Amino acid sequence: MEPTAAWAPCEFQLANWSIEEPAAYLPVEYASIDIPGTCLEACVPEYYYYYAASQQHNVTSDQKAKISNDSDAQSVVDQVMGEFKADIDMMKAKMHRYPACLGDVDESYTLPRIVAIGPYHHGKEHLKQAEKVKHAAACHCVRQSGRSLEELYGAVVPMADHARHFYDKDVMAGINPEDFRHMMFFDACFLVQYMLSRAYTGDVDQSLNGFLSPNRIDIFHDVMLLENQLPWHVVETVIRLLRLPSLSKKFVARKRNCMLSDDRHEPPQQKPFIWYDSYKPPHLLGLLRYYIVGRSDIEYPKQEKKDKSYSLSAMELAKIGITLTANKTMQLIDMTLNQKGTLFAELSLAPLSLDRDRASFLVNMAALELCTVQSFSAARDGDSAVCSYLLLLAKLVYREEDVQELRVRGLLQGGGGLTNEEALRFFTSFQGLRFGPYYYRIMVQIQIYRESSRMKTKSFAFFHNHKKTIAAVVSGVVSVGGIIGTLLSIKKTL
Repeated sequence: MEPTAAWAPCEFQLANWSIEEPAAYLPVEYASIDIPGTCLEACVPEYYYYYAASQQHNVTSDQKAKISNDSDAQSVVDQVMGEFKADIDMMKAKMHRYPACLGDVDESYTLPRIVAIGPYHHGKEHLKQAEKVKHAAACHCVRQSGRSLEELYGAVVPMADHARHFYDKDVMAGINPEDFRHMMFFDACFLVQYMLSRAYTGDVDQSLNGFLSPNRIDIFHDVMLLENQLPWHVVETVIRLLRLPSLSKKFVARKRNCMLSDDRHEPPQQKPFIWYDSYKPPHLLGLLRYYIVGRSDIEYPKQEKKDKSYSLSAMELAKIGITLTANKTMQLIDMTLNQKGTLFAELSLAPLSLDRDRASFLVNMAALELCTVQSFSAARDGDSAVCSYLLLLAKLVYREEDVQELRVRGLLQGGGGLTNEEALRFFTSFQGLRFGPYYYRIMVQIQIYRESSRMKTKSFAFFHNHKKTIAAVVSGVVSVGGIIGTLLSIKKTL
C-alpha cells in the first residue's frame, strides 16, 4: 500500500467541499454506531445489523471483572478486550485479508489485474489507469441520479465513514478520512456502472462502455477478489439514489453461472433463479458466492464428527462401483451420493469449467468462508459449501489420470482451461482445508457403502483391475465359438 499522497486527487476537487461532519468522523475505534440525527438512520436502517457488532459498551459482568487495582491499567484492559470482541463480532461483515491457512496461493488468484476496489491494493502502478475511468463513472452516476454531485457524494459520506470499521486497522491508519471518502465514492460509482454494463440494461454511456466491455473479464476477476471489496451498503446507497432497484438481481442472474463453460447448453433440470431479498451481503463477492453456491432443498441432520483418514481417488471409486457424474442443477451446494439399485452408487457434483479465472473464483470464495465462519460444524451447511466442494475434488485426484477421469465423467468441462497437470497441482493444494458438513457427510456415506458391500467392492475391483484381460478372454471365447459354429455348418453340408 503506497502512501495516500500517491492517490491522485480528483479533478472535481472533492476535498474542498463542505460536508457536515457526522459523529462517525470520530476515530473509528471509539465511534458510536447509534447516531441520532444523521442521514444514516433515515436512509438505510436495514444496515444497522452491520454496525451493531461494533458496539463496545455492551459487555457482560464477567468481562468487567476487575483485573488490576490500577484504574488506568484496568481501562486499557477493558479497551483491548472490547476492541477484540468487536472485531470477532464483525467477522461476517469485515473486508478480510487472505487467511494464512490457504498457504502460498498463486498471486494470479489474489492480486487485481486492472482495477483496485477499496484500500488494500490502491495506488499500485498498473491499476492507476482505471482511476480516470472511476471519475467518468461518477459523472455518469450523477447524471443518472438527477441530483447534484454534492448531493450524491454527501449521501455516500456517512456510509464511507462507517465503512472504515470493516477494513484492516493498520491499512486505515495510513489513509486520512477525506481521501477514504473519495475512494469509497468513486469505487462505488465504478461498480454500479460495471454492473449496469453486465446486466445489459442499455443505460451505460457508450464511451464508458468502451473501457468496461473489452476489459469485462479482467474486471470480473478483480471484483471477485477477497481483498478487493467494498462494503455493500456503500454500493447500495448509489444504486438506491440512481433508482435502480433491480440492478443487483439482474447482475447476479447473469453472473451466477460463471463457473461453467461459456459454450455450455444449460440442462432443463437447472433450478430456476430465485432472488432472496432477506439476504444482506457484506460485499459483491459475498453476494455472488451466495447465488453461485445456491440453496439446498434438503435439510441434513448434524453428524458427530470423528477423526478418520479417507482415500478415494476417482479411479478408486470406479473400482468399488461408485460412478462420478455432473449434477443437473449446476449449484455447488448439490453434492450427493445416491444409491443406484443394489449394486451401484453415484457421486454427483457440480460441473466445472476450470481455467485460471474460475480457479481464482473458487480460491476467493473458499477464502471468504474460512474468514467468516468460526466453526464449520456449528454453522449452516451452506456456509462452507465451497470448501467442501474443493476438498472433495482435492480428494478425488492424486494423479493426472484421476483428472482425466473427471473430464470423462463430465465434472471438468470445456476446453482452453488448465491442463491435467495444472489442475492436479491446483486441487491437491487444498487437501488441508477444514472439513465442511457436506464433505464429511459424503465421506461417511462412501465409507458405509464400502464397508457394507465388501464382497461386491472386491468383485468390482477385480473386474476394474483385469478388465483388459477379461475383455480379451471374452473376445477369444467369441472367436472360438464362431470357429466351432463354422465347422458345424460345414459338417452339415458334407
